[in-house]
Amino acid sequence: MIDSTRTARRDAQLAAVRETGKTTVLIIGGGINGISLFRDLALQGVDALLVERGDFASGASAASSHMIHGGIRYLENGEFRLVRESVQERNGLLRIAPHYVKPLQTTIPIYSTFSGILAAPLRFLTHRSGKPQERGAVLIKAGLVLYDTFSRDGGAVPRHRFLGRRKSLAELPALDPRIKYTATYYDASMHDPERLALDVLQDGRSANPNSFAVNYVEAVGRRDREVVLLDHESGEEFTVAADVIVNASGPWTDLTNEALGDVTRFMGGTKGSHIVLDHPELLAATQGREIFFEHSDGRIVLIYPLKGRVLVGTTDIDADPREPARCTEEEVDYFFDLIHHVFPKIAVSRGQIVYRFSGIRPLPRHEDTAPGFVSRDYRVELDDSGDIPLLSLVGGKWTTFRALGASLSDRVLGVLGRPRKVSTVGMPIGGGHGFPRTVRAREAWKKTNLPGAGERGDQLLTRYGTRAAEVWEFISEGEDRPLANGALSTRELEWMVDHELVVRLADIVLRRTSIAFVGDVDTALLDELAAALAAILDWTPERRFDEVEAAVKLLNDAHGLSLPMPARP
Repeated sequence: MIDSTRTARRDAQLAAVRETGKTTVLIIGGGINGISLFRDLALQGVDALLVERGDFASGASAASSHMIHGGIRYLENGEFRLVRESVQERNGLLRIAPHYVKPLQTTIPIYSTFSGILAAPLRFLTHRSGKPQERGAVLIKAGLVLYDTFSRDGGAVPRHRFLGRRKSLAELPALDPRIKYTATYYDASMHDPERLALDVLQDGRSANPNSFAVNYVEAVGRRDREVVLLDHESGEEFTVAADVIVNASGPWTDLTNEALGDVTRFMGGTKGSHIVLDHPELLAATQGREIFFEHSDGRIVLIYPLKGRVLVGTTDIDADPREPARCTEEEVDYFFDLIHHVFPKIAVSRGQIVYRFSGIRPLPRHEDTAPGFVSRDYRVELDDSGDIPLLSLVGGKWTTFRALGASLSDRVLGVLGRPRKVSTVGMPIGGGHGFPRTVRAREAWKKTNLPGAGERGDQLLTRYGTRAAEVWEFISEGEDRPLANGALSTRELEWMVDHELVVRLADIVLRRTSIAFVGDVDTALLDELAAALAAILDWTPERRFDEVEAAVKLLNDAHGLSLPMPARP
């Protein structure tokens, strides 16, 4: 039997899957919720196979606002259970994943005192937006007082605070001088969502050597007690038998069920888009805070600093999962309008956009409910009428992934008739184990665990958490040279291929690193990385060119870049 903790590359994982031809639980969908379930089941000693038709965390999970938040807006929807769970999980993730989840001071600019008071009860009762009406200070104050009761974690999280115009502008002088108040509270940011997902996945792989995860493998059909899988790398189909199937494919849940021969109408997702700006003036204006507010159309939007850039989002538009989600020029105009609404003296232009992205939220079908009021909670649908019980996950969001994974795991364990052995409450995630939380502790940790790394130690500790010690040991054992202007190196790239299931060039620039997100990618860099990957993955010259071409097409189409297409040699 192939041990997935030692023979880690994707081809070895896939060989093990095809050799056994069976598993206890087949998880379809490698977003954060499917990955969280994978980890939880592995910790219970349950053999699982996770398949993802693209790369891990490349769908809805890659299109988030990079937030771990308690969901103050959900109070207006009456979703008190979700708010309670969300703030508990947010506070928990600050402890168990401190390498990726950081406290984030959040400020709401407020333009009126009493606006929205009469409309709020109607919205609460009907979940219809009606005519957009700005929420004033009284309504926001009431919401934050209630939010504090859920959120404070025994006093570890500061209470919200209100300031009048004069003190607000003293703290944030670039704000619109017409504001009357600001309200400030704390949530959390998620600096590298794709890497956090990968860290959760690595925990699952390490916990159970008989559990496997493979990317670029799609569930395309069903034959009695077997599911037909398509390997997009080789183009070959094969089958796997399972005792339970879990459909965790997010917005595509109904489409996956259709491929498995089951007709469902669970999903009704909405599109959310974002832009990333290289804009030092706007970055300075945020003072390191998220600016979170309601635009004139009633949508909740945000502006906040991340990785030396400014992330601006988000929209909330009904979407068809059969069509690729793209950030449109109309949405860019919308973002520019909202920036001007809050920071009227700061000019923005399309030339300052270094990256844009869009995704479909895995929301339940909502008929005539306004998109902003559709529940962000999750539920599980069980179909046990066929040869294999099929569980479909409806909903879910980044903040609650650990709790969702545990809840869904309990449902699976119930179907299997097996007990829970381990709780994941308070269990550190991957590189969060022993992560140094102060400057002094960080320097001491690097000195002990990354000897000789120098300035690169900060980069590795930020990217991997305390897993950086393993990575640095591997790097130090061979000849190493820098790549991508120092963002990577040849040995680190080899580590990613060996341990992080890298298959394609786009996996590196979009998900294993932040190279594309911060606007540092160009064709020369893609050529350089493709050459280095070709040496590791034995790509032919034709495959190497195809990878660069595919990455350029994806970056231009999905992320708003204008890279020149490479000329075929």
